[in-house]
Amino acid sequence: MMNEQLRKILQKQRYQIVGNHSGVKLCHWMRQKLLHNRPCYKERFYGISTHRCLQMTPTVDQCNQECLFCWRYHGEHELDRKAIDGPERILEEAIAAQRTLLTGFKGDDRCDINYWQEGQTPTQVAISLAGEPTIYPHLSDFMELCHGSGMTTFLVTNGTLPKALERLDTLPTQLYVTVAAPTEEVYRKLCLPHSSIAGWKNLKRTLELLPSLSTRTVIRHTLVEEWNLGNVEDYAKLDALAEPMFIEPKGYMFVGHSRQILSMRNMPKHDTINEFGSKLAELLGYEILDELPDSRVVLLGKDKSNMIIKS
Repeated sequence: MMNEQLRKILQKQRYQIVGNHSGVKLCHWMRQKLLHNRPCYKERFYGISTHRCLQMTPTVDQCNQECLFCWRYHGEHELDRKAIDGPERILEEAIAAQRTLLTGFKGDDRCDINYWQEGQTPTQVAISLAGEPTIYPHLSDFMELCHGSGMTTFLVTNGTLPKALERLDTLPTQLYVTVAAPTEEVYRKLCLPHSSIAGWKNLKRTLELLPSLSTRTVIRHTLVEEWNLGNVEDYAKLDALAEPMFIEPKGYMFVGHSRQILSMRNMPKHDTINEFGSKLAELLGYEILDELPDSRVVLLGKDKSNMIIKS
């Protein structure tokens, strides 16, 4: 069971706690879409509907890393095996929590009422809010339930549990692996893996596993000025192991919990991200397919026709 102090901290940060270990929270871009018709970069790149995206996690208080750039609260690190919720409960209560969080927007004159009404029924689940979702033992069943309900799924993992990915009978619509370091030395200093995992070794195993998975794959490089920018050749070697459909070099944003650790100067400019992406694309035989300066992200790939997810 989640301890009460942590529950209060998360609720103060506008999380809706779901069951014993899951959570839902509206992202910045959900608000932007409802109030100003500004979609997130994932809508621009991949065609998902920002206002119909359920941002959630089945492990709101469990992670095996304490990345310095992470905007989430660093909670506990072990899942209580005696209090694991089933996927049906998590999905049902997560959608209900999303609706609760959306309630207040209806009274705002700026809110697009059509978007608000559509948002009551999510068509996309971003399993990425906090924690490491592959810790949840019923993740495959959860994604199967989402797909059976007509929703696409984006799963974001830090790649340190390759065996969990190997056990997935149902794969996400799109699988993200975060590669936030070009070398093991940088990884240990920036991502702070717990001693219970062979983090760097397991991350490389995950990258080697990706080409065999029958789903859309994305490598995410979260880039932090003065920490992990540069070393493009080393990033390229890691990306070559994974052979991803897409690569997203993305700048660190000075928000949330990370503000207690890093500073504004650690947030790279979009021009820096674009330059990094151009060099990486050249090394790998990719090209820049798109970019969104507001999110400080560029999209690399080989085929622009594959960007939009087909329903």
